Amino acid sequence: MWNNTLPIAVIGAGFSGTMTALHLLRRLPDLPLLLCERSSVFARGAAYSTDHPVHLLNVRSANMSAYPDQPDHFACWLEEQIAAGPDEIARHVQDTVVGTFVSRCLYGRYLTSLVRESIREDDGALRLRLIPDEVVDLEPTCQGYLLTLAGGRKHAVAGAVLAVGNLLADQTRNGPYIDNPWGSALAEGLQPGRPVVIIGTGLTMVDVTMQLWSSGFAGPVIAISRRGLLPQPHVMSAPWPVPTLDNEQQHSLSRLVRHIRQDVAAARKQGIAWQNVVDSLRPMTSRIWQRLPEVEQTRFLRHARPWWDVHRHRTAPPVAQQLRSLIEHNYLSIRAGRITSVETAAGLATVTYRPRGGGEVATLDAQRVVNATGAVPAGDVQSPLLRRLLDRGLVRLDRHHLGLDVTDRLETFRASGMVSPRLWALGPVVRGVFWECTAVPDIRRQAVELADRVAEDLHPEAIPVGLVRGG
Repeated sequence: MWNNTLPIAVIGAGFSGTMTALHLLRRLPDLPLLLCERSSVFARGAAYSTDHPVHLLNVRSANMSAYPDQPDHFACWLEEQIAAGPDEIARHVQDTVVGTFVSRCLYGRYLTSLVRESIREDDGALRLRLIPDEVVDLEPTCQGYLLTLAGGRKHAVAGAVLAVGNLLADQTRNGPYIDNPWGSALAEGLQPGRPVVIIGTGLTMVDVTMQLWSSGFAGPVIAISRRGLLPQPHVMSAPWPVPTLDNEQQHSLSRLVRHIRQDVAAARKQGIAWQNVVDSLRPMTSRIWQRLPEVEQTRFLRHARPWWDVHRHRTAPPVAQQLRSLIEHNYLSIRAGRITSVETAAGLATVTYRPRGGGEVATLDAQRVVNATGAVPAGDVQSPLLRRLLDRGLVRLDRHHLGLDVTDRLETFRASGMVSPRLWALGPVVRGVFWECTAVPDIRRQAVELADRVAEDLHPEAIPVGLVRGG
């Protein structure tokens, strides 16, 4: 039974945690909440903590409302900001033929404003308590869990939501090697003419390169990945209908890819861009992923994932244009190859890699090496909380060890295969189960669903039998 006097803890106050807390407040007006964040900045997370205007959202602002039932919420907020301070806001907004793209910094302000508004409400400060400390442990109790903070304080909670976002490497720096670019002073102390090497050529590499360029670093920048693929840009084109997939296409990666290629060819004949064919899969991507057998999911992760990432997770047109210019002017060069070693000594780094397709092993001397390969598998993360939960068997990794294993109701699985009571997870940390749960539209949907399910568990008598979801 629930103890209604104890709060629910939301662990992580990036987009996943912030949206979960806000939707829980809306759905359960009597429920107290703890919103816990290891940094002192709430509602930002790694994605929206940047203060560089060149870091644009990869999604059009029209699709960035925090509330699915209010699709114009962010657009209206943005109009108010432009009216209040047009000169200051202008550098954070880029209007294109594809749509409006804003800086992640500005979007972080939007999220922060939502938290502040919730606290300013009549009982907001009483119901939502912000905890600026890292949660390092959750111990089961007869009433829920005992939450322990890094500073030593403890809180009894009825349940907890793991909304830890993308699992990143610790923000450590070993001389010229930076293992986590978020929050690092990447351009600090750089000398012109000596290269910076970036490991990875995806969206994180784009952010790092844009930050180096905007800071005044004269280059050069060299980015290396296995295939040397770059994220593709958004374009303006007519929509493509959601495909109808037969049983074989939903259970075979090769048949699914063949179908997508056929749709791309058909769309091209009608003057419709491939981007819209890829976007047509969005409503069903998670369902397709879950229906693929494990061996087919593994094949996707091993062979097709890089191609999917650069076609599905695209860049804003101004960023894509600037990136092309940097490549044309030899500021940025892209190389395909497998890095075999990174050695540091005397403030410099030597990167050794084997070019794709064969050839002699190549070496690069760099003044700085930045790891921009993105999220780290959950099993490799040195998080005290996740390690303790895993060691106790309160959670388990998904079949691919990308994140945590959960039910369709976002309840975490114990190591035994049973469900952990009142312990949920959502967002990028459950990507191994749902795959498509890292972008704002996907996370906000999960946040609404989780709030509904907590409400069902808390007040099952108020939910009509026909509306109770299955496990």
